[in-house]
Amino acid sequence: MAAHLSYGRVNLNVLREAVRRELREFLDKCAGSKAIVWDEYLTGPFGLIAQYSLLKEHEVEKMFTLKGSRLPAADVKNIIFFVRPRLELMDIIAENVLSEDKRGPARDFHILFVPRRSLLCEQRLKDLGVLGSFIHREEYSLDLIPFDGDLLSMESEGAFKECYLESDQTSLYHAAKGLMTLQALYGTIPQIFGKGECARQVANMMIRMKREFTGSQNSIFPVFDNLLLLDRNVDLLTPLATQLTYEGLIDEIYGIQNSYVKLPPEKFVPKKQGDGGKDLPTEAKKLQLNSAEELYAEIRDKNFNAVGSVLSKKAKVISAAFEERHNAKTVGEIKQFVSQLPHMQAARGSLANHTSIAELIKDVTTSEDFFDKLTVEQEFMSGIDTDKVNSYIEDCIAQKHPLIKVLRLVCLQSVCNSGLKQKVLDYYKKEILQTYGYEHILTLYNLEKAGLLKPQTGGRNNYPTIRKTLRLWMDDVNEQNPTDISYVYSGYAPLSVRLAQLLSRPGWRSIEEVLRILPGPHFEERQPLPTGLQKKRQPGENRVTLIFFLGGVTFAEIAALRFLSQLEDGGTEYVIATTKLMNGASWIESLMEKPF
Repeated sequence: MAAHLSYGRVNLNVLREAVRRELREFLDKCAGSKAIVWDEYLTGPFGLIAQYSLLKEHEVEKMFTLKGSRLPAADVKNIIFFVRPRLELMDIIAENVLSEDKRGPARDFHILFVPRRSLLCEQRLKDLGVLGSFIHREEYSLDLIPFDGDLLSMESEGAFKECYLESDQTSLYHAAKGLMTLQALYGTIPQIFGKGECARQVANMMIRMKREFTGSQNSIFPVFDNLLLLDRNVDLLTPLATQLTYEGLIDEIYGIQNSYVKLPPEKFVPKKQGDGGKDLPTEAKKLQLNSAEELYAEIRDKNFNAVGSVLSKKAKVISAAFEERHNAKTVGEIKQFVSQLPHMQAARGSLANHTSIAELIKDVTTSEDFFDKLTVEQEFMSGIDTDKVNSYIEDCIAQKHPLIKVLRLVCLQSVCNSGLKQKVLDYYKKEILQTYGYEHILTLYNLEKAGLLKPQTGGRNNYPTIRKTLRLWMDDVNEQNPTDISYVYSGYAPLSVRLAQLLSRPGWRSIEEVLRILPGPHFEERQPLPTGLQKKRQPGENRVTLIFFLGGVTFAEIAALRFLSQLEDGGTEYVIATTKLMNGASWIESLMEKPF
């Protein structure tokens, strides 16, 4: 059992066990020794539900990454391909199978599509003459992966682009299927709220799927009270801003992948006297980040400016605990100290790691450029000088700063101004193309189509109304002991989380005007519960709301929702689900056209 998945009101180990069981059943169908050939993108998500030990128990002896030409030699009976349904991967699989057939002796081949089988892919395998080689061709519906006790992600990297640029609803279908799985395990969710076009479609798919399964009425007492479906394009602003929580900054600077981060190794070398800095490690330091680690759970959602004081307090507590050994006189006292030692050493190791990470982050956040960029972002978000060419952005382009950084700032300015004046937009486009190359014209087109970088229509800027009504900008933020969600961006309250907060109390009727300005419909659906399963809430018991971000969510938004869950009088605890955990850089990158 993964303890960090069961600390909340909803035990997400139940979901993890269900997907592990399905995996074990498939492996047992392929009797005998096995080698798994992995689509590289899947190894991270799979690592969160099944460690190598589970695979080993089911006779998996070798694992390879899916690559062209021949597979490495392996003396096994079965070769299983774990892949996403992508046509280009089918070509590689065919090459592997054909070269393996020449090698002999005969192997049994199997293919597991994640999360869906695809007729197109099977047709491609048939055209390449290898479809008949596969004994089992099945799908493994890994729709929602538990990352933490209150966090689920589909890790579908192309979801935003598919939905908003390509009108492809595949990821929405997977989101609806994932929600049906959750309802099968945790009971029907009585109320569904939503905002946005994709949210409407997911709700419709769920209602249709429910109708198809009418015979099998779910008799589980509902764990969730509400589901809130939110389109990413309802709030394009939040991911563009630089996150200022500890976890958010780790993600901004180093990128967190499937709850792991890779860091520069030199900060993590134990300081030994007289080694003169020889033999420094060259391999990145890889750390897992989740609430299983006590200290990380305490600091991850804090504003970075509040992290230092927590770390120094912890250091004092730990050194005091180690000093206790001098006071241990009797055998009993010594024994007790020794029994606590592993926990204390783990705490000391954890403190050392996070002190090193905090130092690495501080090197970035105290730089002049970070400060200048943040100042510009905060001016845009608070409504200062959003309608003219910004001199800092001009300087960034002139000095050829990373293109993603420039695009993020220009998009932020556009969103905070409900689009840019045509001449400002044309100027930015011309400068970007002349400096970074004309191949980026398609990227600019994508950003415009997604609503991130567009001309202002009708000369009207709705952002000030939205900012004022939803209190998106707060001047007096207490970063050390916050009283409002705006602490996660040192002044800006994520629009998406404000919508969730206002839905909980006093309800969306109070903000009808803003809801009409924001893109897409807003709606409410009720799902009838079988008699006897209606929930009677105990006095003082919080509601549990599942909030699903269609198109991605940032760690700063997750921190803001956790902050609301912990409020004494909040009345609601949140479980967060998303198509992808992302930040502004990975989001913009997913919308960039790769030059051929």
